[in-house]
Amino acid sequence: MPHAPTADSLARRASRHPSALLLTAQLTAVVAYPFLDQTRVGAAVLGVISMVAVGLAIGVVRSTPALSVVAVAVGLPAVVLTLVEAATPDTQWVALVSALLHAPFYFYVAYSTIKYLFHDDRVTTDELYAIGAAFTVVAWGFAYLYVAVEIVFPGSIEPVAASGAGRFFDMLFFSFTNLTSVGLSDILPVGDHARSLVILEQVAGVLYVAMVISRLVAMTVRNR
Repeated sequence: MPHAPTADSLARRASRHPSALLLTAQLTAVVAYPFLDQTRVGAAVLGVISMVAVGLAIGVVRSTPALSVVAVAVGLPAVVLTLVEAATPDTQWVALVSALLHAPFYFYVAYSTIKYLFHDDRVTTDELYAIGAAFTVVAWGFAYLYVAVEIVFPGSIEPVAASGAGRFFDMLFFSFTNLTSVGLSDILPVGDHARSLVILEQVAGVLYVAMVISRLVAMTVRNR
């Protein structure tokens, strides 16, 4: 009769698959936003989820040859500002500084995760999770850049609908539609700075998919 997994066994599995934890945290935040983004308490809960994602991201970075010092130096202030932003949601400079810290941190995590994918000639289970984790992390990084652009250059990103484009979840939705090149969005870039970021994100999304597919095909052919 199979035994129930113990805390130690779960911890060992988690340590073997940090990318899976990061991907799970990112997708959990996506599902939680519509339920929690309307109240102060909900914003605080989202801040906690974001902190967990940041901590997992630092763990993924530390498991790569990249310098984890950079991740800690940028990630820890981002965690603090996440809490401050949840407590003072209407303070523009806090949101701007938070976005300018989160964006380079997530891009650094994405770079380190991609480096982790290419560090050997064997595709492990955690590297398969890392494919999805890196993709979501890039979308998060661009979402924070869109937040910063909208704060510095108001009106750069405008919605077609009357729902508003100021919330982070709107920017995250806008980021995913551009990164996947789906283009199904009721939020449009009307300013030049926003359009420049959209171009860069669309190019990044196409190149990422091509790069990952080519690597998986090459590994399959080599193994055969």
